[in-house]
Amino acid sequence: MPGQKLSVVVTRRLPEAVETRMSELFNVELSVADKKLSKSELVAAMMRADVLVPCITDQIDAGMLAQAGDRLKLIANYGAGVDHIDVASARQRGILVSNTPGVMTDDTADMAMALMLAVLRRVPEGMAVMQQGRWDGWAPTAFMGGRVGGKRLGILGMGRIGQAVARRAAAFGMQVHYHNRRRLHEDIEQKLEATYWESLDQMIARVDVLSINCPHTPSTFHLLNARRLKLMKPTAVIVNTSRGEVIDENALTRMLRSGEISGAGLDVFERGHEVNPRLRELKNAVLLPHMGSATLEGRVEMGEKVLINIKTFADGHRPPDLVVPSML
Repeated sequence: MPGQKLSVVVTRRLPEAVETRMSELFNVELSVADKKLSKSELVAAMMRADVLVPCITDQIDAGMLAQAGDRLKLIANYGAGVDHIDVASARQRGILVSNTPGVMTDDTADMAMALMLAVLRRVPEGMAVMQQGRWDGWAPTAFMGGRVGGKRLGILGMGRIGQAVARRAAAFGMQVHYHNRRRLHEDIEQKLEATYWESLDQMIARVDVLSINCPHTPSTFHLLNARRLKLMKPTAVIVNTSRGEVIDENALTRMLRSGEISGAGLDVFERGHEVNPRLRELKNAVLLPHMGSATLEGRVEMGEKVLINIKTFADGHRPPDLVVPSML
């Protein structure tokens, strides 16, 4: 739509610098209230927008897209994952979908390492004792955790983030193993000093820490089901900074409660913000509110990618981060 200011609707508050620049470039409706929109509110937003800027909490299905009318031409997602958007239905209706890949790689990998350290070294337990004023001095056997160096780390999903986790883990002295849909090129394996496992079952039975770094797709839903979780060593730790749906959360909760798995560090959950109450009660589970990409720098860079995608589309060109169903 060259030469014409697009109408852009943003579903949540974004960093101020991003909102300011967006307001300069387009006719923007910002989310002043910053609350999650209902289905009907999302449909109404799509009906009055040339471009919708949603985020991961905005579920956009085929039925909603069918009600959107003919005005909407681009869904410029604020985030890399697009499993909350029915991309195939959007494309069938002539609506393009873009995302923000590659921006959150280092931030998410940092959080994966933070969770490993927090679980293995029992950091939250120590913090709780200090904050509650219950510490009565050092003792030789108090708060004993596990050493990070020398542990076998299994990475499920060796894309950008998985490889960033591998580099960090190697610096901590961990042995890196991985399972991926496709084996990495030999040169990359050598740089990462990573061992490939064609069988996920065989890998998870042998690792001390398992890091989940794969997307949520129909083929990865409950990839770590009860059967696979039972293959893990009782001393093992599982960390997830990817998508909650990859793990059967109820099965994981039962095994953490019974001591069949030593600990878990979770930044994402199977039902979004509705976390299993029994999971919240566990001392051996470190739970975070989807903070993996929550750095100012990362969130601004995400916004810049959204801006570039919209501006490129406004100039009559293909958005650089266009998502097509074959990619999913």
